[in-house]
Amino acid sequence: MLCIYKTIDGKIQQIDNIEDGCWINMVNPTENEISTIIQKLNVDPGFLRAALDDEETSRIEMEDNQTLIIVDVPLAQQDEHAVIYGTIPLGIIITEKHLITVCLKENSVIKEFSDGIVKSVFTNMKTRFILQILFRVATRYLQYLKQIDRIANEVEKQLYRSMKNKELIQLLDLQKSLVYFSTSLKANEITMEKIFRGRIIKMYEEDQDLLEDVLIENKQAIEMSNIYSSILSGTMDAFASVISNNVNIVMKFLTSITIVLSLPTMVASFYGMNVKLPLQDSPHAFIFIIILSLIIISVVTYLLAKRKMF
Repeated sequence: MLCIYKTIDGKIQQIDNIEDGCWINMVNPTENEISTIIQKLNVDPGFLRAALDDEETSRIEMEDNQTLIIVDVPLAQQDEHAVIYGTIPLGIIITEKHLITVCLKENSVIKEFSDGIVKSVFTNMKTRFILQILFRVATRYLQYLKQIDRIANEVEKQLYRSMKNKELIQLLDLQKSLVYFSTSLKANEITMEKIFRGRIIKMYEEDQDLLEDVLIENKQAIEMSNIYSSILSGTMDAFASVISNNVNIVMKFLTSITIVLSLPTMVASFYGMNVKLPLQDSPHAFIFIIILSLIIISVVTYLLAKRKMF
């Protein structure tokens, strides 16, 4: 998908043709769309295809008056049972008169810009536009990290009374997401610091505050991901022991019940033998067996309860 946007009368609007100062957004583009941009804007083909590799890491590259900035953006996808968090590369290509974004999947960060949710966006001010994208990326990480923390707390409550692996698997998925986030945020930080030096793209004095805000938000996201990851790791170890302990308690209880129920069975079995036994000719033999069984059950139950087997 290829869409072209431009700021007109202070609002970002979609246009039909490529113009100077416009923003070109490419989401999982076809070969025809890639060829069109290469021919019309003379963009390096490697720059366009770099962000389409989901294993690409955050970096900056310059060639022939064109600059490629790749950052990892957070992605949340709804699964059958839960929300899966991950990251995906976003390519930002800066040419002399245009700005191009390339991504393999549609993401919420770019969608906020294309839908006009973000205010004061001017596509012709490329440096500021890039910083606004990076700021939105950092804040989106923070938002998803808070969601992960909330989900983890809900799963923990279920784990207190659980004996299954479902909740632990959920926590494992969240921990993997935190690892992806932490790795991507650290790579993004290196890229942002290179931008901060002003050697890659031209920096303006009025944009310094925004770039500092971007770095602060990114550092905060890194700290949060590390803290949540440590907490989650310790929680998983603790609750793995809790689940094992719950299973042991149930097995202890079932064993105690088995012992109690086996005693009257043993007494009744004695009187089912084809040998001479006391009171076997008595008309009250059955009542005697019932009373004897109840006494044995009571004594054994008391002894087991005293040892906290129940």
